[in-house]
Amino acid sequence: MRGSRRRPADAAIYEPIVSSAHLAAGGSPALSETEFGLILAVHAFERWIVRCMAAAGVPNLSPLEVLILHIVRHRDRPKSVADVALILDIEETHVATYALRKLEGAGLVKTRRVGKEKVVEATQAGLDACTRYAAIREQLLVKPLRSSGPSEEILSEVGEVLRAVSGYYNQAARSAATV
Repeated sequence: MRGSRRRPADAAIYEPIVSSAHLAAGGSPALSETEFGLILAVHAFERWIVRCMAAAGVPNLSPLEVLILHIVRHRDRPKSVADVALILDIEETHVATYALRKLEGAGLVKTRRVGKEKVVEATQAGLDACTRYAAIREQLLVKPLRSSGPSEEILSEVGEVLRAVSGYYNQAARSAATV
């Protein structure tokens, strides 16, 4: 993706599209553009996953609960609560535990002990919900995206960049905690 950015021929009149001009006035206006894009993308993504899961027959889940259900379903292997929190970069495991309790109450996951560790796995209802979600996702998101959106290669690069940028934000958050 490096070098793929298109700017107007006259870069002097280029104004970044940002949510906070006072932040864009610093050393990296492009980072402010990225942050605004992240803000919009996060909200759109959360709205999508909640509505897609509702269309799959499981309404009233929060975005985090939908994500956790998919993580638990991933590869059909039980996950520890710590693994779920680690995968989603959740600092406080009680947030994941609360979401898992709600999913368990809805009959979508079940927990059990393996030695001293508590693990969680999807129930048949959870598996079915994820299957319906996947079908709706293919129809309403993947199909239109493939016909008129970015290529698979570009989407893969965007994912790679976002994962890398998340590392910078995590490091900056650790540093900010010491200021």
